[in-house]
Amino acid sequence: MRRRTLLAAAPAVALLPTAGLAQSAKPAPKGDPALPPAWDKDSERFLRPDVHAGDRPVGASFASRTAAYGLSGAVGTAHPLATQAGIDMLKRGGSAVDAAIATNACLGLLEPTANGIGGDAYAMIWDPKAKKVVGLAGSGKSPRALDLATVRSRAKGGAIPAYGAIAVSVPGTVDAWWTMHQRYGKLPWKELFEPVIAHAEAGAPVPDMIAYYIRRSLAGFRQPGRGIEEVDNALRTYGMADGKGPQAGQVFRNPDLARTFRLIAEGGRDVFYDGEIARTIDAYFRRIGGWLRREDLAAHRSEWIEPHRTSYRGTDVYALGANTQGIATLQMLNILENFDLKGAGFQSALSIHLQAEAKRLAYEDRARYYADPHFSNVPVEWLISKDYAAERARLIRPDRILTPVHPGQAPSHGDTTYFSVADKDGMMVSMIQSNFRGMGSGLVADGLGFMFQDRGQLFSLQDGHPNIYAPGKRPFQTIIPGFAAHGDTPWMSFGVMGGDMQPQGQTQIMVNRIDYGLEIQAAGDSPRWHHEGSSQSMGEDAPGLGPKGLLRLESGVPAATRAQLAALGWTIGDPDGGFGRYQCVEHRMDGDTRVYAAASEMRADGCALAY
Repeated sequence: MRRRTLLAAAPAVALLPTAGLAQSAKPAPKGDPALPPAWDKDSERFLRPDVHAGDRPVGASFASRTAAYGLSGAVGTAHPLATQAGIDMLKRGGSAVDAAIATNACLGLLEPTANGIGGDAYAMIWDPKAKKVVGLAGSGKSPRALDLATVRSRAKGGAIPAYGAIAVSVPGTVDAWWTMHQRYGKLPWKELFEPVIAHAEAGAPVPDMIAYYIRRSLAGFRQPGRGIEEVDNALRTYGMADGKGPQAGQVFRNPDLARTFRLIAEGGRDVFYDGEIARTIDAYFRRIGGWLRREDLAAHRSEWIEPHRTSYRGTDVYALGANTQGIATLQMLNILENFDLKGAGFQSALSIHLQAEAKRLAYEDRARYYADPHFSNVPVEWLISKDYAAERARLIRPDRILTPVHPGQAPSHGDTTYFSVADKDGMMVSMIQSNFRGMGSGLVADGLGFMFQDRGQLFSLQDGHPNIYAPGKRPFQTIIPGFAAHGDTPWMSFGVMGGDMQPQGQTQIMVNRIDYGLEIQAAGDSPRWHHEGSSQSMGEDAPGLGPKGLLRLESGVPAATRAQLAALGWTIGDPDGGFGRYQCVEHRMDGDTRVYAAASEMRADGCALAY
């Protein structure tokens, strides 16, 4: 008998606890009856490992809610107002690309801890007319006036610093929007920015997590030794009255960003890259002693690229190459296809062990080979081949951890936001956009209202490395959208945000869906693992984690699984909030009728809607 049935059938008196009842029953404290009880989100009394979420009558025990269903379109984002903006564009007759641009613009205002027009963007789009996935890389290059010797002179611990002008590269997002709209847009360009301008001027309440991360970021920017040329603009833009950032529920306004978006709405991408905004950016970096110039902005162009693909147990899974870590997902899935994960058991020690080992092998290749293909001959086809995956899979043992782990030998020739949108015509957009680490570099140009990315930190400084810094080069990118299909029929537009967690998270979503049969909301709500400590020539992973790294497990992973993994030799880390944030729109058919299901991450402040 299921637990909820047993409780319903038992006599009420039998369920009453008696031991210590007299001691625990106390008179209710008196307070103001006109006021609701205060919610203290940080109170230790709510951090109870013995208290879990309520029981849902249907679905997985750990699922937070049901997916949203609709016939005409769907949007899933990390902020409810951004989701609503996307739905509004779809209802106006806009395409999924129109809705994606409006959504992304709102997220830059509403979730500045993860993205904004000072960052880069990537997208995979299901083109229903061509019946294929197309890819767009909106990644900016390093300043041409900044040479390797100067970068090395500013290095800390052998890596490029995370903050300040040394880590700034050309923002690619606005041009990515323009390029997408030119091919797939239906609504007028200026109409797409009406929601974000309205929210920036009138203000919007800041959700709990976003408020927390803004305040933490601003506190970090103020610390001595950060190397940020000036922080006054950032504090003026995001600091609120006390200069420390908004509290949860406090209304945040950004009139500078509203003005910037009005310029973009009227002047298109050119005003950003070669007009008034570009001139302001140039003057700002000259004033603070930085290197980004109007000429760097004017030379920027996004690229349409062919996504890479592999088959995982009959499902086509796509990833972008370019200068991203996208193919790490394909490498991990190819390795895991050699193992019976379904037989290993959901959330079992063996299943997590195999997945973590596949990650370690793929990430050694990631550290060795991934780079801007315009500068390096990345052996992608070999890396994502089934033969190479089988070779790597033979290194994994179910009863011990592979140590040491090395990259394969190639043949001689060789803090982010994600959102998903789908429209009535079958177009689906999987898009990810980021300033990289947290809010970004700490730099906000005079009067523009957005922060510049610190993506340049992910260049290598090692001689001979394919990702070594060079002027006018795109840095290695962590941001990757995800997409899955069955032949010429789309299936899932999905992504998992969060630095090196992204391929790990995408792999766990696919394993949860394909090997364990979870629906899209439960697949995201399922407890996750996150392995840290793979080889890294950039400044992303923390040093000193040992040859096996650190395997973090969310608290929902069964205690027996945790104990078995520790016995196997894994160093188990506590949850730290770094398990990524997921959004997904699923395409399905009910006879001749298209149905969308949309899921959103319970680890973030957002929601998914469909209509």
